[in-house]
Amino acid sequence: MSGSPAYSVGIDLGTTNSVIAYTKLGEEAPRIELLNLPQVVATATIEDRKLLPSFLYLGTDADRDARSLDLPWGMQRDFAVGELARKQSADVPTRTVVGAKSWLAYSKVDRRQPILPWNAPADVAKVSPVEASKRYLEHIAAAWNAAHPESPLKDQQVVLTVPASFDAAARDLTREAAISAGLPEDTTLLEEPQAALYAWLADHADRWRRILKVGDTLLVADVGGGTTDFTLIGVTEENGELALNRVAVGNHTLVGGDNMDLALAYHATTAFASKNVTLDPWQSVALWHSCRAAKEVLLAAQGPAKQQVSVLGRGKKVIGGTVSVDLEREAVRSLLVDGFFPACTLADKPHKQRASGFRQIGLPFETDTAVTRHLAAFLSQQGQDGQAVRPTHLLFNGGVFKAAAFRERLTGTIGSWFGGRTPEVLSGNNDLDFAVARGAAYYGAAKRGKGVRIRGGTARSYYVGIETAGLAIPGAPRPLRALCVVPFGMEEGSQADVPSDDIGLVVGEPATFRFFSAGSRKTDMPGDLVDRWAEGELEESDSLEANLPRPDNVEEDYVPVKFQSRITELGVLELWCVRSGVEGATDQRWKLEFGVREDAE
Repeated sequence: MSGSPAYSVGIDLGTTNSVIAYTKLGEEAPRIELLNLPQVVATATIEDRKLLPSFLYLGTDADRDARSLDLPWGMQRDFAVGELARKQSADVPTRTVVGAKSWLAYSKVDRRQPILPWNAPADVAKVSPVEASKRYLEHIAAAWNAAHPESPLKDQQVVLTVPASFDAAARDLTREAAISAGLPEDTTLLEEPQAALYAWLADHADRWRRILKVGDTLLVADVGGGTTDFTLIGVTEENGELALNRVAVGNHTLVGGDNMDLALAYHATTAFASKNVTLDPWQSVALWHSCRAAKEVLLAAQGPAKQQVSVLGRGKKVIGGTVSVDLEREAVRSLLVDGFFPACTLADKPHKQRASGFRQIGLPFETDTAVTRHLAAFLSQQGQDGQAVRPTHLLFNGGVFKAAAFRERLTGTIGSWFGGRTPEVLSGNNDLDFAVARGAAYYGAAKRGKGVRIRGGTARSYYVGIETAGLAIPGAPRPLRALCVVPFGMEEGSQADVPSDDIGLVVGEPATFRFFSAGSRKTDMPGDLVDRWAEGELEESDSLEANLPRPDNVEEDYVPVKFQSRITELGVLELWCVRSGVEGATDQRWKLEFGVREDAE
């Protein structure tokens, strides 16, 4: 970064929509604004919008030659990002990338390989999840640079948001996409639920201490287009002042507005069937995307009693035409509220469906779409002595909660769990489409002493799998123990030596380290060895892969090492292997890089 940045810029790289907000640095009270994002909204038509739909349309040679996808900063383009791409997801789903952000967190595939659109035909030039994310961010960066040529984005303080449940590898891939898109090298990553709370703090800078008190527990319920995230933030006291501490984060749960759209599309197929219309797979995908718009219209505060959804006809009698059905508001409301926010008890847990012996490879969507049951499990898991955590306050985030029906059902259900003690809903500027980006911009200013900081450090504990020594048993793997290298809550800018016996580090050839994380083991410290763990307590993430150089004075294929872990100021995890028993050597340290798991397909 050259010179001092003039702006703090917050970017919400969302599953469904992306937003950029900013504030001038140096102002006593940050004033947060939203940036207009020029985008192609129809063939050869460009408009400014505050929202950039996170869709990527992979065009044809005809699109490029006709220059129908061009932007002021890009000529003869064969792709489009934004509103046109979202429309194309219904009309040409096999050429439209959807949900790239969710794929970034899915370690069963190689996220640097061109796999999207998933299951697209061979004639479509696919892109990787990292590349798709890069193109969204390139669009945002170009829009910023066009609006602020005197203050290019690469020279600003940029805060990019990620789901709280993203593990270290998903964060690293997000940052990789950001840097390759032209964002500054020191781009900071911030958890989305925290960003939502920062947006609320920005609107209540002088009043929040009168709303919250010591001992309160705030639940941020974030249900977006593709994921559900829960975060608990405690209110404490430090040096006589109220302080906010993030105390727990839920698992990465693939349930959100996309699931609702699919459920609504499934419901709509029965209406088509009553008209003797059987939809083929192409039309079914198109209907899914068409139902997204219908849901938003029907669940709006003054929504109509019914809304028509249409798909292009495919039969001989309807070539060039469409087939349509009406969806009724009350039926849709009942379907989605009861299907995704059903009344349940605090003892209920998400239902686990027995997996088929054969299944199609794809995103690991939850088999139980009940957000309320996932929340009950989260609050129970974070409690002590068999008592679930009771949130005293509730902050909604994510586009799903734009509908009052969902907010009311979740609030009422939580109250029923705790004897009618309903959490107080934090009100204010609840424009849920923009809260995360606004909060990220505010956080950038807060880092420079211009606002409140939420403390918390890492949202999970991290472990390296250590294979035990011993006699080999035919057909039986050696027992694995998990060595804690990063404790829950380790703060940015800090590092830790990991006490342990010497561990043999393979050098001179590729080596793989199995890597685990846990959101509920909050007392494990660096050097603690975990011999056994309950199912789901430790989650295996991406492996740590390295082909480390062999020192000149080493003949063996391994060297004895100990670990050092570090969380950078940007929120990036680094894990170092330090050679044991060698004093004064400056080249006897190796950094382990995150890689794609060997079982990625």
